[in-house]
Amino acid sequence: MKEITTADVLAADPDVQIIDVREADEILTGMIEDAVHLPAGSVLQRVGELDKSRRVIAVCHGGGRSGRVAAALTELGFDADTLVGGMSNWEAEGLPMVAPE
Repeated sequence: MKEITTADVLAADPDVQIIDVREADEILTGMIEDAVHLPAGSVLQRVGELDKSRRVIAVCHGGGRSGRVAAALTELGFDADTLVGGMSNWEAEGLPMVAPE
């Protein structure tokens, strides 16, 4: 697992899986386009929804939860990274967000 920047996310392979591990009330402020909402507390139970052959980028509000999720996924054999500064940095940089589905 490594910590990546917003620029790394923007430059990532389009096949990357972005998972937003914030809680339901937190995602109301917006998500990264094409991100999948998997709250941190349910990721291990829902790990079967992720494709182990594709890179995973975990995102939360500030980077703490997503770091723990990325580390757990890495231990399970995923190529998983975390976004430094989370959605706080994403939003501060004025990057695009979409409403959750």
